[in-house]
Amino acid sequence: MRLILYSKPGCHLCEGLQEKLDQIQNLEIDLEIRDITTREDWFQAYQYEIPVLLRVNPQPTGAVEELLPRPSPRASVTQLEQMLQKYWLVDQSK
Repeated sequence: MRLILYSKPGCHLCEGLQEKLDQIQNLEIDLEIRDITTREDWFQAYQYEIPVLLRVNPQPTGAVEELLPRPSPRASVTQLEQMLQKYWLVDQSK
């Protein structure tokens, strides 16, 4: 599963989500971190929303980035994994 995390330096919520994603063991996750301070369009889109998590959904016409629900900062690694598992299963059924 390929995921994109929009983040910025010093964002504790972003760092917490990234740490939890790194701890997931039962899903193979390819995580790309995008620093919103490096591009004006990302900054304008996500400055008040980070952390933002997207799933990259491969399509015959090219990959599509799909916004995932924002997990609670209080969610455990297990709860985060269960949420992602639902999206992984959708991909596998196609």
